[in-house]
Amino acid sequence: MTTALCFDLDGTVVHYPEPYESVVRETLEAHGIAFTSDLESVGEDAFRAAFDALAPDPYRRSMAAVVEAAGADADPDAMVETLRQNDYAATTVPDAARESLAELADDADNRLAVVTNGVRDWQVGKLDHHGLTDLFDAVVASYEVGAHKPDAAPFDAVQERVPADEYVMVGDEYEADVEGARAAGFVPIHYEDGDDGPDLWATIDALL
Repeated sequence: MTTALCFDLDGTVVHYPEPYESVVRETLEAHGIAFTSDLESVGEDAFRAAFDALAPDPYRRSMAAVVEAAGADADPDAMVETLRQNDYAATTVPDAARESLAELADDADNRLAVVTNGVRDWQVGKLDHHGLTDLFDAVVASYEVGAHKPDAAPFDAVQERVPADEYVMVGDEYEADVEGARAAGFVPIHYEDGDDGPDLWATIDALL
């Protein structure tokens, strides 16, 4: 029996050990803008509004809003590239996750996929950064299918791209990953906060 093992990306495979504030701070300061919590909120609000609406270029909209609020002479496009570099550099992949994914991918009965809420090139870039891309048979990002998890569209897309007898979804967001997966007919596994050590991944290995 072929099993498609689907994983959320942020908070499940890829982790941010430090608060995201540090990524934003480094990005703004690299472009001559003094970091403040108010500017961080401006950028976050602009990003979230665009992201939730699936509007194009949410990262650029965020940086443009910061530039405008700061009255700064900075290029939002250049800031986005700096943000991307800082974002990737801030992420880690637990050794247990890396080892487990490699072992799961080696099993001929398994198909691995990422099902993530995000912009495709940004999310695939994280996998590239950590040398994980080749482990997965497919990456489905919510922006490319026109809806965020828990909507059915990302789950339907991975079923179309990765034929299998059974589908499993592993993720840290209960509503998006667990409830969304269950509604789509997947077997959900909830990745609890803090479970980035070997115990959770050993459990996944045992279950699968």
